[in-house]
Amino acid sequence: MKIAVCVKQIPEGSSRIDPESKRLDRSGEGALNPFDANAVEEALRLRDAAGESEVVLVSMGPARAQDALRKALAMGADSAVLVSDEAAAGADLVATSYALSKALEREGADLILFGQQAGDSDGAVLWAAVADRLRLPVVSQAAGVTHENGKVTVKRQTEFGYDVIEAPLPAVVAVSDAINEPRYPSLKGIMGAKSKPQATVSLGDLGVEPERAGEQGSRTEVYALGDPPARGESKKIEDDGSAAQVILDFLAEKRLV
Repeated sequence: MKIAVCVKQIPEGSSRIDPESKRLDRSGEGALNPFDANAVEEALRLRDAAGESEVVLVSMGPARAQDALRKALAMGADSAVLVSDEAAAGADLVATSYALSKALEREGADLILFGQQAGDSDGAVLWAAVADRLRLPVVSQAAGVTHENGKVTVKRQTEFGYDVIEAPLPAVVAVSDAINEPRYPSLKGIMGAKSKPQATVSLGDLGVEPERAGEQGSRTEVYALGDPPARGESKKIEDDGSAAQVILDFLAEKRLV
């Protein structure tokens, strides 16, 4: 069985929007999306349980996104494919899902795993868009995944308990962060990651038409950015040891104590 895991490098720490480009600022340090680490972990467990299986990572981003891929390789994934092309800059959900679906088509995986969402956008819809483009069944909020006889069985987390859903392979599954505890890469895994296959492909390699890529192929546009509205009267207190008394005096002044 071949398992593909879609992973993403996200900005480390708090996210910032570039006021000029109106895009997320990705110039700083990056890290593997924590939700994707759960998907990688689940793929490794499924591979080890099935035997004779492989786990391939698929991502789209600049060249430095290889850092996130190397962490996932160090966890135990077998290989990685990075879609990296300057023409992909500014891609929204529409353009991103199209490019990723082309990369996944090329891999021909039996099972495609996603993290439920990305920590930089929290959109939680990319997996659905990719599944729609590939015309594959999709299950989200997976808190458990098993594979047997050409089918995947998913324990799906809901507000009222769990649903158990079966789907024929190939299929797309988005896992929740409650499904497992991702392993830490061992020193052996970190060293071994350097020698694992890591391919970089362009949009042209995947047959992605220029008009369907990046900003040109996107269907959303940010017109303006603005600060959130003021929340009324507020007072900032610098704690020099008297903060508790200042707060008490403020509440007393407002007749709240």
